[in-house]
Amino acid sequence: MKKKQIAITLGIMCFLLTVALCIQLKTMNSANSTVSQSLADNELRDEVLRMKERYDNAYADLENAQKELEKIRQEATQNDGEAEAKEQELKENNMLLGNTDVTGEGVEVILADADTTNTNLNASLQIIHYDDIQIVVNELKNAGAEAIEVNGQRIVNTTAITCEGNIIKINGEKIGSPFTIKAIGSQNLLYGALERAGSYLDQIRDGGNTAQVTKVDNITISKYTGVTSYEYLKEDK
Repeated sequence: MKKKQIAITLGIMCFLLTVALCIQLKTMNSANSTVSQSLADNELRDEVLRMKERYDNAYADLENAQKELEKIRQEATQNDGEAEAKEQELKENNMLLGNTDVTGEGVEVILADADTTNTNLNASLQIIHYDDIQIVVNELKNAGAEAIEVNGQRIVNTTAITCEGNIIKINGEKIGSPFTIKAIGSQNLLYGALERAGSYLDQIRDGGNTAQVTKVDNITISKYTGVTSYEYLKEDK
């Protein structure tokens, strides 16, 4: 009987020891996994920072090259009426293409999601969508806007305003509410186009959203900082 009790006791002890070893191994594996994931995250973050640094350096070099080119152009066109005219034409074209910072009179539009949810309305109507921004931008263009910017993103010929899930992107950059749209052009024409009776802004306001338009005497709009590439466009020789 005594031998039997000893055997049972030893069996229980072996079982407990086995369970303890399993728990310890699982804990070690989990810790190793956490450390590995942490190292991977750190490496990814470091790589992103390195890429951003390279981009910032390349962009700074580009700006310096543009300044140097502008200096050379100015020196080359001195005392040459035809060359000066060509240089002025080039500057005007760059302004229209969005390649330079510009200033002038115009309007500033603020679009923002509703502050409180109205249960009597469709929830989708109480937020600003990408197509709301697109429609307002198009109305400004139709009213003669010469330069447009949305949350710091210059609108150019190749600009895309898209929606990925619940994220709005312009020129590939994420933007969020509130949306500030700046437009340079005739204050009266731009303001009248947006605030006419039955305007699209009134539809936005019907959902409880913010839609404000303000005339501004001196607006500054930044140049387009992205890369413009053409796949199908070719010079007609």
